[in-house]
Amino acid sequence: MIEVRPLRPEDRRDQFLCGDVDLDRFFQKFAGQNQFRLHIGTTYVAMDADKIVGFLTLSATSITIADLPMSLRKQLPRYPLPALRLARLAVAKNVQGKGIGKRLLRATLDIAHEMAERTGCVGVVVDAKSDAIEFYERYGFESLEIIRGSLGDRPVPQPMFLPLGSIPKRS
Repeated sequence: MIEVRPLRPEDRRDQFLCGDVDLDRFFQKFAGQNQFRLHIGTTYVAMDADKIVGFLTLSATSITIADLPMSLRKQLPRYPLPALRLARLAVAKNVQGKGIGKRLLRATLDIAHEMAERTGCVGVVVDAKSDAIEFYERYGFESLEIIRGSLGDRPVPQPMFLPLGSIPKRS
């Protein structure tokens, strides 16, 4: 049984490999610092017994109405709106294709509902890498227009959004 829980300082991150150098480096070197010292994001780990088989990192964000799909603009006010940012999601290379990414995404959607009840949240924003766009589309995320920004020699991720009203609550 896969358990998703917040990262703990004692968790062994050094053996996790997903096959993406940037994600592996982030998880091994920066996830703990960002969570425990800087408080700029919280990383959750998918545990299979005592082994980390995946992770996701979340942070609070805001989105402007101009960034949302036209179908949502009429319903919302014109000031920055609170949202949950799915900053990173990765599954260990040796267990990819076994539903762990789906389980991590489900945990994200549950946290979005909790955030909506506690502080406000209109939905989930993710900057999807090109090879992950189809994964997020399967769960209802819509692409947002890229207005600005550049990452130098790295590919520009596709911002995507899933409105809270499209996220089924667990009973």
